[in-house]
Amino acid sequence: MQVTNIMNVSEPDSNFLFKREFILLGFVCEWKIQILLFSLFTTTYALTMTGNGAIVCALWCDQRLHTPMYMFLGNFSFLEIWYVSSTVPKMLVNFLSEKKTISFVGCFLQFYFFFSLGTSECLLLTVMAFDRYLAICRPLHYPNIMTGHICIKLVIICWVCGFLWFLIPIVLISQMPFCGPNIIDHVVCDPGPLFALACTSAPKVQLFCYTLSSLVIFGNFLFILGSYTRVLLAVLCMPSVTGRHKALSTCGSHLAVVSLFYGSLMVMYVSPGLGHSAGMQKVATLFYAMVTPLFNPLIYSLRNKEIKAALQKFMERLNII
Repeated sequence: MQVTNIMNVSEPDSNFLFKREFILLGFVCEWKIQILLFSLFTTTYALTMTGNGAIVCALWCDQRLHTPMYMFLGNFSFLEIWYVSSTVPKMLVNFLSEKKTISFVGCFLQFYFFFSLGTSECLLLTVMAFDRYLAICRPLHYPNIMTGHICIKLVIICWVCGFLWFLIPIVLISQMPFCGPNIIDHVVCDPGPLFALACTSAPKVQLFCYTLSSLVIFGNFLFILGSYTRVLLAVLCMPSVTGRHKALSTCGSHLAVVSLFYGSLMVMYVSPGLGHSAGMQKVATLFYAMVTPLFNPLIYSLRNKEIKAALQKFMERLNII
């Protein structure tokens, strides 16, 4: 099978055909390499689902961990399961497919869920940073402020706002005429390639889309940065070495996840004028769509004794160990 032949797909004259499907090109390489990538991505996907699923189940089953911090962490792992599932299964199918087609509706559904779940993750990471700020900088007021009722409200707000944030730009892009080549040189349905395929330029829609991306990324990142600056100052003033170590250990896991997630996002969606190559776009997308969700369970479980104990208890219940 020659994957490179996709680049030479004949272009019909009917605009309806372009409305009906796109070709999600993915990685153009030899069949043997496609199989190798399929095996690698399948293994990564399975490990991601297992790791995040184990954290969700362990936190759910351990009553001692039904606290605000672990409630947010459990929801974050649950989000990661859906986030990675919004794109990776289609990638895996395309590795074994010669046509690599995706329907018009399927493309925009993937676009919507991928960006909505990503936005929800950004908001939840911000809430998690605010939770750590209250716990360390306002310990006496923390139990009264971060109640279970407030935690549930904050999680719901993250989900609802995440799924509403990109709704308008996605609807606007889907209404654009696509009468040129129908090949998306990417691993997911992304706004950049879709704008490039449109018959007419839409600078206002494009600016609107990137403005929303910049607001959600930079706005949340600056809030997280400010929260952890205050946390760091508070930790440095702690008289107890044990207390400082515990506080830094708790925050270190979250900061590592934030750095991985926001670093790749900023490269892709905050600087549209840099003219990223298709290869760089694919690698950056894979980093925050697959690598970060894979590492998150490892980061949290390896650095947190309570989570390790909960995971061990959960596996003992399943007779795994």
